[in-house]
Amino acid sequence: QVQLVESGGGLVRPGGSLRLSCVASGIIFSRYSMGWYRRAPGKQREMVAQITDGGSADYADFVKGRFTISRDNAKNTVYLQMNSLDSEDTAVYYCHAKRFLTLIYWGQGTQVTVSS
Repeated sequence: QVQLVESGGGLVRPGGSLRLSCVASGIIFSRYSMGWYRRAPGKQREMVAQITDGGSADYADFVKGRFTISRDNAKNTVYLQMNSLDSEDTAVYYCHAKRFLTLIYWGQGTQVTVSS
């Protein structure tokens, strides 16, 4: 059974930082591209950042320079370091694992709220 379990969300003030973690089980983690998506209230889910099995990272324009995705294959964990947060970053953040076009898994999400 595949599980992606996110943690690290919460309430933070504008300008603050959070680090999200996602621990994967049931997959050969090192062979999967991993990513973070988010869904803000009233909006569609959107890609935030992704990292390939080889370690190449890609970011949405709205987080470039503020967020950093990384992975630790020894711990089956992908991270999202989020700095300079603002209210527009308020959303549920989802962990995503993908291999080929058919092996796709999602976590349950973790809430991030940016508010003063």
